Amino acid sequence: MYIYNVTINVQEDIHDKWVKWMKEEHIPDMLNTGKFTKALMTRVLVQEEMGGITYSVQYTAESKQMLQQYYIENSEELREKSKPFEGKFVAFRTELEVVSEQ
Repeated sequence: MYIYNVTINVQEDIHDKWVKWMKEEHIPDMLNTGKFTKALMTRVLVQEEMGGITYSVQYTAESKQMLQQYYIENSEELREKSKPFEGKFVAFRTELEVVSEQ
């Protein structure tokens, strides 16, 4: 199992609108690709020197192949939909391989 983790720092002036968009549009769109089985959105409880509010969103994929298919088939289109927030957030993406779950 793989986790596609996206850590995002969002400026406070768009925070509420961005959270609503994430919960009502972006995360459902990600799940509707069929590449991910679930998503977990968490708020990072560390105050950043640069300001803003930070979140981590973890999308679970059954295999590395499914994650690769997402990059090829869906990532560009879905990232384009964040244009209304352009310049108001910073995103850092990582891939995680689940080694053990207890």
